[in-house]
Amino acid sequence: MSDAMLSPVVAIAADVVAGALLVVAGSKLKNSTRENLVPLMGVTGAFIFAAQMVNFAIPGTGSSGHIVGGVLLAALLGPWAGFLTLASVLIIQCLIFADGGLMAIGCNVLNMGAMTALIAYPVIFKPLLKFDGVRRPSDLRIFVISIVACVVGLELGAVMVSLETLLSGVTAIPAGKFFVLMTSIHLAIGVVEGLATGAVIVFINRTRPALLSSGTHDEQHNSLKRPIIAFALAAVVVAGGLSFLASSDPDGLEWSIEKVTGSTDLPVNANALSEGSQAVQSATSIMPDYENSFSGIVGAVMVLILVWAVSSLLIKKRRT
Repeated sequence: MSDAMLSPVVAIAADVVAGALLVVAGSKLKNSTRENLVPLMGVTGAFIFAAQMVNFAIPGTGSSGHIVGGVLLAALLGPWAGFLTLASVLIIQCLIFADGGLMAIGCNVLNMGAMTALIAYPVIFKPLLKFDGVRRPSDLRIFVISIVACVVGLELGAVMVSLETLLSGVTAIPAGKFFVLMTSIHLAIGVVEGLATGAVIVFINRTRPALLSSGTHDEQHNSLKRPIIAFALAAVVVAGGLSFLASSDPDGLEWSIEKVTGSTDLPVNANALSEGSQAVQSATSIMPDYENSFSGIVGAVMVLILVWAVSSLLIKKRRT
């Protein structure tokens, strides 16, 4: 979301809720005893950043979409570590690449992170796919439930965007039509993300199933070495090559706005908070709109560093 869609009251309320959830996530991470969680968070965060740069076209709509990655991160890291990792991705996108408004960062963390990692994963994905290390679910079951979980997560995010826009009341966007467009286009995007998520989970379930279960520390330690290398390499490949193949069509949110207003741009509602946020973002965004050909690599590395630093600091505090 951009700042133009939000009022200061709604933005601040979302910031408070998102901030509280991040504090909880940090507390949960400090209490984690899982081996090698820090490097795994770093490389999966870098991979998700790179993957989000690859917009895929939605046939027959003139729109495109990209994966969010919350369900996948939660499946690999646990819901709170996954949420913290995805929030880090969104923060780097906002500050370094001016992707999403700084005033809107709380809403974006809630809509993309909380709805997927903290709701869709624990409510749908985890209870329906029990990776207990004893009986492995079938590939078909993994795909079906991945699709359902991703669709639910993205639809909840679309509903949240519609509700936040309506409550803000700073745009002329017709709420009903915007809601229908947002939920319909994100249904299609959710299906594609579910297929991608299912493919990754199936591969891990066949090769390193302990990564998806609550195995012993030794099992987890042994299972993480190759996945860490694999995700790091995948992040480099996607960020350095596949991102150039991304669709130029507007994404689901931009497409929905364009359908109801005739343009993907919205006039900014001038207020002290939005002006201050824009000033800060202008100062920090060294690669606005991913204009540099190395944006994918740079962003992936920044996410890796941020996630590694934050998670290492939290775990160090736990040990001391």
